[in-house]
Amino acid sequence: MRLPRLPLVLALLTALPAAIAQDAPSTPTPATTIVHCGHLFDSVNGRMLGETSITVVGERIRAVTPGAPAPGATVIELGNATCLPGLIDTHTHLTDQTSPTGYSDQFRWNIADYAIRSTVYARRTLLAGFTTVRNLGDHDYDSVALRNAIDAGAIIGPRIFTAGTAIGSTGGHADDSDGYRHDLQGDPGAKDGIINSPEDAWKAVRQHYKEGVDLIKIMPSGGVLDESSSVDNAQLTLPEIQAVVAAAHDYGFTVAAHAHGAEAIRRAVLAGVDSIEHGTFMNDEDMKLMVAHGTWYVPTIIAGKFVGEKAKIPGYYPPQVARKAAMVGPAIQATAGKAWRAGVKIAFGTDAAVYPHGQNAKEFEYLVQAGIPAAYAIQAATTHAAQLLHQEQNIGSVSPGKYADIVAVQGDPLADITRLQHMAFVMKAGVVYERDGALLPSAAASAAATSTSAIAAQGP
Repeated sequence: MRLPRLPLVLALLTALPAAIAQDAPSTPTPATTIVHCGHLFDSVNGRMLGETSITVVGERIRAVTPGAPAPGATVIELGNATCLPGLIDTHTHLTDQTSPTGYSDQFRWNIADYAIRSTVYARRTLLAGFTTVRNLGDHDYDSVALRNAIDAGAIIGPRIFTAGTAIGSTGGHADDSDGYRHDLQGDPGAKDGIINSPEDAWKAVRQHYKEGVDLIKIMPSGGVLDESSSVDNAQLTLPEIQAVVAAAHDYGFTVAAHAHGAEAIRRAVLAGVDSIEHGTFMNDEDMKLMVAHGTWYVPTIIAGKFVGEKAKIPGYYPPQVARKAAMVGPAIQATAGKAWRAGVKIAFGTDAAVYPHGQNAKEFEYLVQAGIPAAYAIQAATTHAAQLLHQEQNIGSVSPGKYADIVAVQGDPLADITRLQHMAFVMKAGVVYERDGALLPSAAASAAATSTSAIAAQGP
């Protein structure tokens, strides 16, 4: 076969891009909208700014300028409202929620029951102003499916970074068979997140990688809402935690450590975890170690207060759980204030599901009551939380290039932090979901259209 002459080849190559361009579908130009706020909280510097116009192009922020928008622009007018970056809750459980029947439900509900209810919890969380969450524990990686459905636009909810199921020891806080009769307990192993050696730790982390998680959650201490006897005993050895951290960092995961007791906190910090969750009984040594290692602290005061109150109601929790809840409830808020004064870095997290979803912003009030300044408390849910998630380039501040995650409240949350419990406006990635405290029908339609497009693109 003879090759074509060079001029003919050049002519064909020249014509090819034009032919492809004619057949390719045109890409619509992203819409440009200006969000006009009476005030803007500058989360980077922790101060309140005056009148501000935020230019949004598609899902990102293009510009942030003082003053009113230029004439002729498409404007979302928020009047005298205060705008803030979309809030971030770094400790949620979107696939579950507190209930007096919770301990019996686990014998009656299928994974589908939890998954379907999670769609409601996700929507409530977004409409409360939390555009991003870190999900620290679920039943069977159902939060991975929830994350994927939200990302695909099938349902409404916050951006999710999930740990899947938590990793712990036999009989520990992560062992879901605690309290079961013998013939139902079985012997959960590394594939189930239950480890008893450094070797198990590596297998558990690798299984989590296989399941598609974004980070790792471990349980190095006892906890409240299981039927074991201790809330604060150490339940993972230092070598086991070190193995989890080494394996997790190999796969690019951060590690969050549920830890109430001082010894468990010490081991977790020395092993190199990225954050301590709850930290109820941390002592001065723990705090010094956390400052030295740069370990984040996520207090979850609202969860402590909630379980402390419910422990007083006969029958709400099993007796073993009620006893532990009564210990944690009164202590956790004082620890948060002391840790802040000691210089420990604090990121906002609530342990949503321990209390009803959608009430996340109540945590701000408790942080301020603990002696933490309002500006710092808001930074904990914006810039600090973004740093913990390693997502500073995308979220945490209203800045050019970041996702257009913008929320607004009436009044000044620096003067009255409870304003954050009454969200007036919620935008996530350029889509408005809430206006004047109500879900916009267009937001639901946008999610449905995105989902339909994604499904069509997959083909038969």
